[in-house]
Amino acid sequence: MSRRLALACGLLALTVVGLGFGTPYVPLTDLAGEFVVTELRLPRLVLALVAGACLGAAGLVLQEALRNPLAVPEMLGVSSGAALGVAAPLVLAVPVPLAAQPLLAVGGAVIGGVLTLLAAGFGRSPSAVLLTGAAVAAALQATLLVLMVLADQLDLQLIYRYLLGSLSARTWDDVTGLWPWLALAVPALVLCAPVLSVLRLGDDDARALGVRVRHARLAALGIAVLLIAPVVAVCGPVAWVGFLAPQLARRLRPDGDAVRWLPWAAVWGALVVALADLPARLALRPIETPVGAWTALLGVPAGVVLLKTAGKRRGTRTVAAKEYAGGAGG
Repeated sequence: MSRRLALACGLLALTVVGLGFGTPYVPLTDLAGEFVVTELRLPRLVLALVAGACLGAAGLVLQEALRNPLAVPEMLGVSSGAALGVAAPLVLAVPVPLAAQPLLAVGGAVIGGVLTLLAAGFGRSPSAVLLTGAAVAAALQATLLVLMVLADQLDLQLIYRYLLGSLSARTWDDVTGLWPWLALAVPALVLCAPVLSVLRLGDDDARALGVRVRHARLAALGIAVLLIAPVVAVCGPVAWVGFLAPQLARRLRPDGDAVRWLPWAAVWGALVVALADLPARLALRPIETPVGAWTALLGVPAGVVLLKTAGKRRGTRTVAAKEYAGGAGG
């Protein structure tokens, strides 16, 4: 309960700081009546929370499906494919309605994910999927770089900021555009979570329990695409949230499983993006920096530290268990 209370207090503090601080500064007593708060900062904060929750949940889905803490959207071609789907029409001067951008992102993410699975033999080996995904992501990023060379100066600046992930100038329309996708993704997540817990046991054990492993991994990728692509369409690829948030969820509930970790990964993802958006807005004000730069700058080192400490704890528990078993046997 104390951890939940601490998270609630942290979210409240983030809300107050996020809505009040900036140019101009708005006192706490005036938050409800200021246009800059209700029409600019509040939708930005809500979008940060929703986007972070989607990315955190997607990261856990991919990591559990592939049994690898490095299986994140950035390493599987999903984020790069979604970004390419949105950026390509802009560079090629193809007029695309704003409402169609999530569809382009979904299409690009599906292409990136399917290319990864095809090249890796449709999930024959989790490690093969991860290594192949890194290669596919690199190829898609190289394609993006080629497109950036073709772009004019104005488009280049827009694409550069978009590819780093930005919440600047987002409105309520951007927030409401995510709800239809969430209406599809959330029920799928609820159904998927128990299967992810079985996949953690290993492919052979999962098959023995009646799970079609390849189909389950393909379904997990589809759910991750539904969570990631709309966020990328609106905010760009906000990097490494899907890496850090699941690590924090596992640290909070080390004895849990995918069913228990999933909501906490979403909560931590929301907090990470909302927290990273503060220095993005305030560190160099009045100039804004991309929020994705801050999530990568803070998220990667923190995630690596969590992985190392978690590995040490598992090693300590294993040694203790062996010593206990040896003593009991003696």
